[in-house]
Amino acid sequence: MPISENVKLGQKVQIFQPTLVNLYGCSIGDETKIGAFVEIQKNVTVGARCKISSHTFVCEGVDIEEEVFIGHGVMFTNDIYPRATNPDGGLQTEADWKVEPTYIKRGASIGSNATIVAGITIGEGALVGAGAVVTKDVRPYAIVAGVPARVVGDTREVKKK
Repeated sequence: MPISENVKLGQKVQIFQPTLVNLYGCSIGDETKIGAFVEIQKNVTVGARCKISSHTFVCEGVDIEEEVFIGHGVMFTNDIYPRATNPDGGLQTEADWKVEPTYIKRGASIGSNATIVAGITIGEGALVGAGAVVTKDVRPYAIVAGVPARVVGDTREVKKK
């Protein structure tokens, strides 16, 4: 599994097991940490000081701002109506569908095994619970959980130890 020559790595990026990731055509910000078995596809931007945990898939069309935490096994999608073939039965190509952009704003956190459906925005400082399926925008500082994800709190009201 490669780190392609067309990947833009910022300063002090840590890829703990570089032979166990698949990165191509993406941009990774300064001081970001990337775990094993992560795939980050072309046209993805990951900001500075992020953590992308193992077994995560970040597909084309995802924009991750600074200081974002992505838990283990998080899955992003980029197509609202995925199909393998066209109506004539021929296999689809990149020309047959549109990448739906997804935005993860500064300081957001996404729990392990969450699924983020294409075309949404997760607001600044928001928290997505483990295993949630996010199908709609998440407002800044909201805590969402469940399937589908629903607001269950506000990160500004959580006491830190």
